[in-house]
Amino acid sequence: MTREEMARAYFAEGYNCSQAVVLAFAEEIGLPPAQLAKAASSFGGGMGRLREVCGAVSGMFLVCGFLMGYDDPQASTEKAAHYARIQALAAAFKAEIGCDTIVCRELLGAEGKDTSPTPSARTASYYTRRPCGDMVGVAARVLENYLRENAK
Repeated sequence: MTREEMARAYFAEGYNCSQAVVLAFAEEIGLPPAQLAKAASSFGGGMGRLREVCGAVSGMFLVCGFLMGYDDPQASTEKAAHYARIQALAAAFKAEIGCDTIVCRELLGAEGKDTSPTPSARTASYYTRRPCGDMVGVAARVLENYLRENAK
């Protein structure tokens, strides 16, 4: 199963966009899935349903940090290199979806106006009118390709 398929499957199970992407890479990260799901839980709905940065994109960035990030606060070269990776991932995501944004409310259109903290019910209608399943798939695919092309 590809990371894209895994992310889509996690999303269909009810995980938020960020969790779905992060869980698709749980094996590579090497932390327990429950711990990863908790770490990513705040980023669904564009950061706690504020409709800011897309949760799928946040999950992609979180995984990249786990796998290729830096931990020395004085490591300016490593920090710059990591920020360049994040910017490259954002650009690749935007190119894949054919849209110049990673903002949840803009990706959702009219659906993005709802910022209530209460998540939408995951009905058949939810899955057909929302692009979120596609967004998690694209984010996972973009990250999987990036990791393969830039393996350390």
